[in-house]
Amino acid sequence: MRSALRGILSLVVVLISHANAPAAKPNIVFILADDLGYRELGCYGQEKIKTPNIDRLAAEGMRFTQHYCGNAVCAPSRCVLLTGKHPGHAFVRDNKSTPPEGQWPIPAEEVTLPELLTGAGYATGVFGKWGLGGPGSSGQPDNQGVDRFFGYLCQAHAHSYYPSYLWSNDAHVELANNPPVNGHAKFPKGADPTDEANYKQFQGTDYAPDRINAAAIEFIREHKDEPFFLYYPSVIPHVALHVPEEDLMPYRELGWNDPPFTKANGYGYTPHFTPRAAYAAMISRLDTYVGRVLDELERQGLSENTIVIFSSDNGTTHLKQEVDYDFFASVGELRGLKGSLYEGGVRVPTIVRWPGKTQAGIETDYVSGFEDWLPTLLTVAQAASSIPENTDGVSLLPVLQCEASTPREYLYREFAGYGGQQSIRVGDYKAVRQNLRKGKLEIELYDLATDPGETKNIAADYPEVVERLAGMMLASRVPSEDFPIKALDELHK
Repeated sequence: MRSALRGILSLVVVLISHANAPAAKPNIVFILADDLGYRELGCYGQEKIKTPNIDRLAAEGMRFTQHYCGNAVCAPSRCVLLTGKHPGHAFVRDNKSTPPEGQWPIPAEEVTLPELLTGAGYATGVFGKWGLGGPGSSGQPDNQGVDRFFGYLCQAHAHSYYPSYLWSNDAHVELANNPPVNGHAKFPKGADPTDEANYKQFQGTDYAPDRINAAAIEFIREHKDEPFFLYYPSVIPHVALHVPEEDLMPYRELGWNDPPFTKANGYGYTPHFTPRAAYAAMISRLDTYVGRVLDELERQGLSENTIVIFSSDNGTTHLKQEVDYDFFASVGELRGLKGSLYEGGVRVPTIVRWPGKTQAGIETDYVSGFEDWLPTLLTVAQAASSIPENTDGVSLLPVLQCEASTPREYLYREFAGYGGQQSIRVGDYKAVRQNLRKGKLEIELYDLATDPGETKNIAADYPEVVERLAGMMLASRVPSEDFPIKALDELHK
């Protein structure tokens, strides 16, 4: 009898202990496409490109309709994502190369999301394109809290999908089956552009994104018994147009009128015989990789305790001969492309799946940005106390859980490249400055509620709004010595 009673008491103690134990920390998977436009996924209205796995992710989660990447091009956008600072405070504010390999590095004292999640007990892995510091620099992934890195450190290196090597932490991994394909190769002089055989030289053997996807899958397997942060910044669909034949053929068979890209004017990336089919195939290839990640989470029994975020680092490329953004309606009703602070350059498709926390099959029009993910994911990781005081982001947890959320005060962007630009969104009003490098400070004003395509500048009708937003734009930034915008910097004197 006493033995039975002791057994019952022991069971009660165990049950109470389990009830009081903290919930297991969720795994975090953040998949970042490269130059994917707002309307280039089926779940965002795309009609020509097939993306069944990403569409499934949207059906099982929440779709954001007003989410903004960190900036209009690669490196500064990623800096915002990983530091939680908007472009008026972020260290990297434009693409800037550091030969022979790499981009302007974030400094050692910059605190990044991987560092903070490492402190919260997470294994951290990055697979794909880094772009925030080359080999041996302070920005190298393992100097920024990353346990495992595999892919491209340098954005220029990532212009080829058939390179001679990739980086595995701080070591080269040779892709011996490639003679490497130059991402900016030229069409043979005097060759016939209508002869498909003349394009074969731009097709490699060892497709780097396959290697990267396999490494990401292996990371999940290796860390299935502990909380992990998997950051997967894919190189797809950034040009050059490189894709295996198996993905290309289904689109070629559709019979699109697809004029070859020969780089006749000397500008752009690698020539391709059927550029429309290639671009669509690349996005479908990315979709396949997303499906493999989702399947592996399911296989390992991790889906229910993993938050998956999918987004893009900026809008569709402006290189129309390579990527026919009109044919694909890549940004839909929006104005602008990659390199622009108009909506098409910075409003990006964003999906979150978090079983049991985020309702399936819904959408939100909450205005949000890349700076919000650092405080959001640290809160998800039960590490809200480690959110830096100088973050510009707000936690999206109430949005993800369909709870009452306070609209953000503003969303600020500046970009030193492409002529120099600045924007701020306050409610439905958006102020934009263009051609700052020419000293132009005129402000355009748009009402995104009635004019999401930014077709009607209403600045003359609302001078008091323009004045208020101009003051907010000035207060939202500090000048950068490394990425100066003279016309704006002089306003601070």
